[in-house]
Amino acid sequence: MRTTQIHKLKDVTKFKNLLLVWAQQFDDVVWLDSNNYEQKFTSYDAVLAVDAFTSIQTDYNDGFEKLKEYQTNTNDWIFGYLTYDLKNDIEVLNSKNHDDLEFPDLYFFQPKKLFLIKDNQLEIQYLNCVDDELEADLECLFENQECHAERNGSGCGDVKIKLRIHKDEYFSKVDTLLEHIHRGNIYEANFCQEFYAENTCINPLETYQNLNNISNPPFASFVKLYDKYVLCASPERYIKKEAETLISQPIKGTAKRAENPEEDLQLKAALANDEKERSENIMIVDLVRNDLSKTALKGSVKVEELCKIYTFDQVHQMISTVTSKVNLETHPVDIIKSTFPMGSMTGAPKISAMQIIENLEETKRGLYSGGIGYFSPHGDFDFNVVIRSILYNASKQYISYSVGGAITAKSDPLKEYEECLVKAKAMREVLEN
Repeated sequence: MRTTQIHKLKDVTKFKNLLLVWAQQFDDVVWLDSNNYEQKFTSYDAVLAVDAFTSIQTDYNDGFEKLKEYQTNTNDWIFGYLTYDLKNDIEVLNSKNHDDLEFPDLYFFQPKKLFLIKDNQLEIQYLNCVDDELEADLECLFENQECHAERNGSGCGDVKIKLRIHKDEYFSKVDTLLEHIHRGNIYEANFCQEFYAENTCINPLETYQNLNNISNPPFASFVKLYDKYVLCASPERYIKKEAETLISQPIKGTAKRAENPEEDLQLKAALANDEKERSENIMIVDLVRNDLSKTALKGSVKVEELCKIYTFDQVHQMISTVTSKVNLETHPVDIIKSTFPMGSMTGAPKISAMQIIENLEETKRGLYSGGIGYFSPHGDFDFNVVIRSILYNASKQYISYSVGGAITAKSDPLKEYEECLVKAKAMREVLEN
């Protein structure tokens, strides 16, 4: 059971910053922030879950079954992540690529302390076993004290980014993908590459804040699991469940921003009318419709928006919105399993695309192109797609970020490479100052 309190916030931005600093004292932290981005399907503006009462972490073997059991038995809020490699639990696939991050494949926890922010209202939910700490925590937060803030990683020195796949090798791998497409093995594949730094430390919170301030995306998150961190500035929702409605919002199609307003509008219009980008997006919409149909009530799968252009601080994106209705008896974890991994990060047909990209990529994706989010006590959920994110293993002093792009029959390897650099820009700027 949880003790609940409601408070009005005078300065939401200031409170959010204090809350995130305060959260650093805990080993288990999930922070989700919409950055006040105007969007139709939002439940909260920001959420903080800290301090595990119970938790589950496992590799991909029977991962979804274990999560289902944990979610059912806990019957409370749980927060965590699903890595891309859970694909191996669903299909006969493997992940044998290089992995220096070493995150568990699946991790969720039931937070003792939960903060839900909507407009200027704060809802606090503490498990009864810690509700005697509520007043002291509030006093600390509302009196703007820097309670328990860790200042780790201040004397870290420069970050030197390396490429896992160099430019010529990238071109050669894209050519191989194009051969698969011309042979009819696949129509589209999302091919990713890693940028990394070794023997380097960062201040995770400061790095996250800098990344978030550059991008202000609607699905930002900060995750801490002991010595492992995710600093995520994602613009993309993977899937959300609200009562019997499912919402999936795949992104396919990216254009850079321009400082000159007229030029910026031209770039936006060019993206809207780009045949290659539209065809990429429509292929993934078909895949998402197919995924949602596995659990949908008959005739309920609808494309609410097709190839709509959304503008973010760093880029313009082409986003589609697909919805469906499900039977309330359908288990929420089964819904996720039937749509995982998200189509925008795999390709079409999905299984062939996943096999081919596994052979061509040099790094195990792990949490990159997985999802971060939560299940509510009522079986609702909301997950982002982990892109535009920095992953950090503090014990190993290893920093990683990956970017990818959809390769289709019309892809030009040089343009694909340039698009990767546009997507990588914010992470590189933050890490290299």
